This record gives sequence, C-alpha cells and structure tokens, in this order.
Amino acid sequence: MDHFHYKNSELSCEDVAVSDIVASVGTPVYIYSTATIVRHYRVFADAFKGLDALVCFAVKANSNQAVLATLAREGAGADVVSEGELLRALKAGIPADKIVFSGVGKTPREMALGLKAGIKQFNIESEAELEALNTVAGEMGLVAPVSVRVNPDVDAKTHAKISTGKSENKFGIPWNRAHSIYARIKALPHVNGKGIDVHIGSQLTELEPFKLAFTKVVELVKELRAKGHDITHIDLGGGLGIPYELGKEAPPSPDAYGKMAREVLAGIDCSLIFEPGRLIVGNAGILVSEMVYEKTSGNKGFYIIDAAMNDLIRPAMYDAYHDIIPVSLAETQDKVSVDFVGPICESSDVFAKDRLTAPLKAGDLIAIKSAGAYGAVMSGTYNTRPLIAEVMVNGSDYAVVRKRQSLEELLSLDSVPDWLTD
Repeated sequence: MDHFHYKNSELSCEDVAVSDIVASVGTPVYIYSTATIVRHYRVFADAFKGLDALVCFAVKANSNQAVLATLAREGAGADVVSEGELLRALKAGIPADKIVFSGVGKTPREMALGLKAGIKQFNIESEAELEALNTVAGEMGLVAPVSVRVNPDVDAKTHAKISTGKSENKFGIPWNRAHSIYARIKALPHVNGKGIDVHIGSQLTELEPFKLAFTKVVELVKELRAKGHDITHIDLGGGLGIPYELGKEAPPSPDAYGKMAREVLAGIDCSLIFEPGRLIVGNAGILVSEMVYEKTSGNKGFYIIDAAMNDLIRPAMYDAYHDIIPVSLAETQDKVSVDFVGPICESSDVFAKDRLTAPLKAGDLIAIKSAGAYGAVMSGTYNTRPLIAEVMVNGSDYAVVRKRQSLEELLSLDSVPDWLTD
C-alpha cells in the first residue's frame, strides 16, 4: 500500500496534488510520501515485535537526509557502505550505536571514522579487511566490534546484477573459510567478533532462499559456539522484494518473512539485525516527468519525456519494470501502445517498451512509480544534465529536500588548467 492516489482524476501524494508540486518545482522531480515510508517501516518492524531486533535501513536505497531523519524518528538504525553514507546517517540523527558498516572496500580512513563515531559494528567481508581494521583500531587504542559476512552460496533467484550470496559474487567470506577467520579474530587484540552477517541479494520474491541461508547461519552459530566463540548476534541483511508490476510478482509480506525467520531462528538466543532498504522506500517515491514530443517511426510510437536514464537508471541497467501512469486521468478509455523514452543520446534510454497507456500530448505529466529506491541515489549528470529536485510530502505539506542543480553549479565543478587559459 502507498499514499499515491487520484482525487477528482488528479494524482495526489497524500493530500497534495502532484500538479501543484510540479507548478512550483518543475520536472523531472522525485516525490516521496512520508506516510508510506513510515507505514512500510512499521509493518516490517512489527513483524519482529517481541524479539531483540534492530532494523537498520539500507542507506544505499535512498540517502536523502529527509528520508533518513524520518526513519530516525521511528527508531531505525542504518546500514551504510561508505564514509558519505555514515556522515549522512549521523547528520540525520541516527545514533552511532545503531549503525552497521558494510561493503567490501572499506578504507582505513572510513574505518577510523566509524571507530571514532562509535558505530555498532563493522561487517567484515575479507581477511585482508579484518587485518586492516585490527591495525587501524590498534593505532587508535580501540577494539573494533565486528561481524563476519559469510557467503552461504545460496541462489537468491533474483536478477544476476543484484545477487550477492553465491560463491562467484564478490561479497562475504567463503563459507568454508568461516571457522578459520573466527579463529583469527580470537587471536587479534583489536577486534571483537561476536556476530555473523549474511545477505544474499536484493528484490527477492520467494522465501525459500532466505530460509536456506538462515538455516545455514544457525548451524554455523552452533558450530562456532561449540568451539568456544561467543556469538551473540546475527545480521540477516535485507533483500525482501516489492511489487513493481502488479499481477506478475507478489513478494512475500513482511509478516510471512518474519514468521519464517522466527521459526528458523527459534532457540538460537541471538539478537537480530535486519537491513531492509527497497522494501521501505521503493513504493514511497515516484518520478514525475513531462511529455515533450510524440514520435512515430514506421509502426512504432514513442512518447519522449523530459526524464532520462541519468535520472532513473534502473530500466537501462536492470531491464527493470516501472509502472507509468498519467498525472491527470483522461476521459477516454482508449489505449495506445508506445515506448516511453528519454532525451539521452543512448538507445538504452528507455523506460518502457510497447506499454499500453492513455493517449498523451506534449505538456502532459506522467508518474513513474516505485522509484523511491535506487532512483535519485543512482542518478548522474550524463549529457550535462543537472541533478533533479527531490520533494517530500507530509500530509498537506511538502518541501524541496534536494534542490534542482543549476547548469551553473554543474559547470562550476570543472576547472580549466592554466596552460589552456592564455
């Protein structure tokens, strides 16, 4: 459920008409619904009510500080993968002791920042990283809290580019190396390893891969405890999918996911960490764009809009489906089949192919749905297109939470060397 709906044939986000936002802010523009973010967070958190569980929002899904501050007020922690995401989470009010630092390439500088801030844990992804963290912590006179990300070699049955739990993926410690790395942790003076971390992929639409991975982790906890390791917590990652195309995919509900996790983890006596991202914000955001031109080539029709792949790259990168709806409902029930395309000079700048839609004309507005996750955070400035605005709605109020970048601001990032200024 989300809070985007039609009122008198006009699309609204909560109690604000989308066309009113566009009149003030322009297009393209991302629009986020506070009520949807809060509802999705609470539904997920409630699935683990009564357990010692911490929900750490995956900041990589949407790092806007308004989104992070909204979740901080709900009691969420954060899963970060860079120095920048760590600083964003802290600035947004998420306590350091609710932040976990993931990612395969943490630098010594990032490790030091995390240690100085006092984060909850580092999710270690290689033996080399473990040794580096021990060195950095030693230089600071500290002991780093660590959880080892193990790779369970489980097929997540998701898109190949967002699968992270198979042996050929770059993430985590190989399963057959887990015992040796925990033995190494025990021998190192400046790391304290009491946790296990697992994350097998994103946009999973079945529970079975989760169940297989969680079951393997439970067995590993028992084995490590039998060898004298004090394992007290498990980080089970994120990855639960959302419905992008209604009627064609029906991911499990958070309640079903929670029930499965409770059953698999029963009696293990560990505190739990979860790292949902897409599930919280994916359907809480839309990308609004204006129709620029209609074009016909042979029997093919194109609607050219002012948003482009640099604004939302998921369709080009993952062949991802996003529902596209008109901001103003037409009186006619007629449908046409067209490709929705952007102005970027690339054949891959396509949002939808052969999509049935109400007829549109230049100046009409459309909303690309399910754009709250991996939308704005993955945007760029290809073709010298400035970053677009982001807006957050809260009831009948709205605010620009990232201003539209001007061309002047974008060009000012470049500099010309002295030898070219004569």
